[in-house]
This record gives sequence, structure tokens and C-alpha cells, in this order.
Amino acid sequence: MNHESAALRRESLTANLARFDRMTMDRPGLTPASVAVCVMSAGDEGSLLITRRARGLRAHAGQWALPGGRRDPGESAEEAALRELCEETGVRAAAGDVLGLLDDYVTRSGYVITPAVVWGGAGRDDLAGPASEVTRVYQVPLHDLDVDPEFVRIPESSRPVIRLPLFGRYVHAPTAAIIYQFCQVALHGNEVRVGHYDAPVFAWR
Repeated sequence: MNHESAALRRESLTANLARFDRMTMDRPGLTPASVAVCVMSAGDEGSLLITRRARGLRAHAGQWALPGGRRDPGESAEEAALRELCEETGVRAAAGDVLGLLDDYVTRSGYVITPAVVWGGAGRDDLAGPASEVTRVYQVPLHDLDVDPEFVRIPESSRPVIRLPLFGRYVHAPTAAIIYQFCQVALHGNEVRVGHYDAPVFAWR
């Protein structure tokens, strides 16, 4: 992606997110968290940063994830997303690189996640996080993620379970729901909600 097209893409993402009337969730009993939906300008169409969580983690081990985690006391959603992005991938973005926010997503494991769309700049080959948390950082082309999701019915829930195919496996909610909303809202300017989509039972803990 050349400099001009990267600038135009950033401008388009920012404009689409500015028009989006995002939904917030006031759930005092749940833990506030943030994730970074980090757009890199690598490749013809750009990419998103997605991590594979370390297999030794107590929760969600080995799953696809967006860089993120719980917010520290007094920390804003944007500040937490930028901090977690740096800690888990090595990308140092500033407050001005936050292009907008998507809908809050309530998880079965007790979190309210606020996704912050972040401009990460040029693609890099040295992206990595702590081995205790992150197995690998992937720069996934946007066209590989901007696909029709699959919906599955499970007996444990009345809500459809959303998943996205990736590298011969599946990305599940909340990550799949957030990525799908990002593609619809930020890339295409559509107002799409995803809070009603569920995760598979193994991701509820």
C-alpha cells in the first residue's frame, strides 16, 4: 500500500467510525476491558493484528484474540487498548491513532469489552508479545477477514454462535463478533450490531 492509499484508507475508516452511533453497556458487576482492532498498512488492502494466545494460559488458551485485556483503575478504554497493543504486539500507537470505537460486547466470562480501532502504521516483521501470553502475532490481510460469517446453533444458547474461518480453523466470539462489526462498520459504512451473537461453550469460561 503506497503512502497516498494508506492515508485515504485511514481517512475512510475514521469517517465511517465517526458516523457510527455505537452502543455502550453499563454493567457495574462486570469487569471493563478493551481490545485494539489494529489496522496495519501492509499489503495492497491493509491487515489486522491478531494474536494466538499462549497454551499455558488459564483462560482461553490457544485461541485467536485481538490484543487486549482488563482496564486498570482510572484508565480509559482507549488508553487500555493502546497499552495492551504495545504489551502484546510491540506496536506503539498514540492517542491520535485511535480512529474510533465499536459497540461494547458483553462476554459470558464476565467482561464488558470496548473495541478501539487503532491505526498501527506500516507492517513490521518484528511483532511479538510476551511468550507467557502470546504465541505469535499475525498480520492478517483484511480481505481474509472481510468474509461472510458462519452461524451455528447450540443447545446451550438461544443465540446464534458466530465464527469466522481463518487459516483452516475458526475465530470465535467475542473476537469474531468484533472483527465482523469492524469490517461492516469501518470498511463498508454499514450499521451492524453484534451483541446478540454468542460464543461456543468452551469460550464461556
